[in-house]
Amino acid sequence: MSATKSPTTSGKSGFIKADGAKLYYTVEGDGPALVLIHAGIADSRMWADQLPALAQDYRVVRYDVRGCGQSPSPDEDYYDHDDLYEVLEALGIEQAVLVGASNGGRIAVDCALTYPNMVRGLVLVATGLSGHEPAAEIQQGWEAEDAAYEAGGIYPAAEQALRMWVDGPRRRPDDVDLFVRERVRKMLIATYEMVDAGEQAEAGELEPPALGRLAEIEAPTLTIVGELDLADIQALSDQIAARVPNARQVVMTGVAHLPNMERPAEFNRIVLDFLAKIA
Repeated sequence: MSATKSPTTSGKSGFIKADGAKLYYTVEGDGPALVLIHAGIADSRMWADQLPALAQDYRVVRYDVRGCGQSPSPDEDYYDHDDLYEVLEALGIEQAVLVGASNGGRIAVDCALTYPNMVRGLVLVATGLSGHEPAAEIQQGWEAEDAAYEAGGIYPAAEQALRMWVDGPRRRPDDVDLFVRERVRKMLIATYEMVDAGEQAEAGELEPPALGRLAEIEAPTLTIVGELDLADIQALSDQIAARVPNARQVVMTGVAHLPNMERPAEFNRIVLDFLAKIA
């Protein structure tokens, strides 16, 4: 495990070697550690609108999960939560608040269960959970995305994913900020291009999975969900709020699966308020 660092105009960036992988990361600001873990349809760039607010008082770490952004995915078995542990270790972070969106929330929860002493708090945004079987609506959406890919390649598949996750089930594409859609499309296409370039290993799942272990989570937890997100994601947020001992929930109106990108100022205020309460 090692980290190579290079200066940028706003902080540090580089690659961390973790169990055969090279994980791209950036660090901004100083203070208590805050690690941002992106959604599966995105990469670490999805947090760009959070950096100015969060990095004023926190050491904000972003990284690309294997197979996304600038982190290739070697054809080897791995666990996402162990990769996150390697990021923390390589950067000398003994304890951090983890902010995870969607699949990033799954990773954050798995890390909190596996390495509880390293997690000071959790912010789970439209989160997934290991052990949860996605509802039929999501399964059908993935099947439609696969069919679009087989029929037309990267671009139709990306549009299908945008419709399911960014637009959500109750909006049309024209109802969503075009800038947000295009930012996510760019990240999706980059991920598809990486998949097209070669075989990718799949992440292993925590055993036993998080779904049946929510009562074990010790860290103060905030779950954030959009009122226009898929019903299955909203139900997971409800479960976390009900079953994690020290948890509360915020429902953001007028947004779907990526509330931090659709309403960054509101999202930042919610997160900073939570951080102030657990400091």
